[in-house]
Amino acid sequence: MKKLLHVAVYGLVALGVLAIGSLNSAIAAFPEKPITIMVYVKPGGGVDVDSRKLAEIGEKITGAKFVVKNKTGAGGIVAMKYILEQPADGYMLFATTKSVVYKVVTAKSDVNLSDFEWTAMTQSDPEAIITNRDLPVNTWEQIVADAKAKCAEGKRQIWTGPAAGGLDHVTAMKTWKAAGIDPKCVKYVPFKGGKKAMIELLGGRGTVYVGNPRDTIGQPKFKIAALSRGGRLSAYPDAPTFKELGIKGLDSEIMWRGFAIKKGIPADAQKFYENLFDKLKSHPDWVAHVGKMSIDPVYLGPKAFADVIATDKAEVTKWATDAGILK
Repeated sequence: MKKLLHVAVYGLVALGVLAIGSLNSAIAAFPEKPITIMVYVKPGGGVDVDSRKLAEIGEKITGAKFVVKNKTGAGGIVAMKYILEQPADGYMLFATTKSVVYKVVTAKSDVNLSDFEWTAMTQSDPEAIITNRDLPVNTWEQIVADAKAKCAEGKRQIWTGPAAGGLDHVTAMKTWKAAGIDPKCVKYVPFKGGKKAMIELLGGRGTVYVGNPRDTIGQPKFKIAALSRGGRLSAYPDAPTFKELGIKGLDSEIMWRGFAIKKGIPADAQKFYENLFDKLKSHPDWVAHVGKMSIDPVYLGPKAFADVIATDKAEVTKWATDAGILK
């Protein structure tokens, strides 16, 4: 009888071990193959560089393999449509930015932003008003005075940046309104990509370039005349914030960067990404990577990030309508 009891006990223990093992296997089932990070810019672009750094650090954090692929076109819309054609299995992350959301709205794309789960916002990059220090107009005060002077002459001050109706264009319009600059005195000239817009500033064909602090790296002629941030950046101690310049309401204009995925992924994939991005924000390699570009590392999960997307969509709709881009 005792022997039978022992056998029964051992049998139950064995079953328990198998059950626990099966549970652990189920929890650890994702990922079973490499994860693709889909990038909407060409190799070497900022989003591409960030994605390759995530792939490197992500493997350290999780042991999973990541592969970066580039699919350009229509400011991210081509990549988004491709992702939505794939299974919602969690194996394709979309490296995205605020500009993509703006592009979907201003291009009147049929991409539904609600078809994505906004997995993680990972970077907060302040918007900056950038000038050419070799030009006579390079401080904020000089920008305002020059805009008024040109207006009196029947001319317009030129601001440059990427994409009509994009984040930088909206930032320009917000800046004019907050600073009391008559829109008739200024003109935003969009270019296909920030590099071409920066060349205009370097050549003196524009007075202001709207971008981010990272755009000044390796450009000794560039100067930040105004910064949208609560405080100054340590790498740019001489760059004043809008608040310091007496301009209200422009303390948190940012280019966010992050990652999205097709909605409906399995629960184990969701847990995997929660763990990855929660640890990423404080990983020393990631902090160093974004820090050298004067970007703040953050982590907003799906719910909080989705709220940001809704706000951005409403905001760009309003400003693009006011500017006549949307009718």
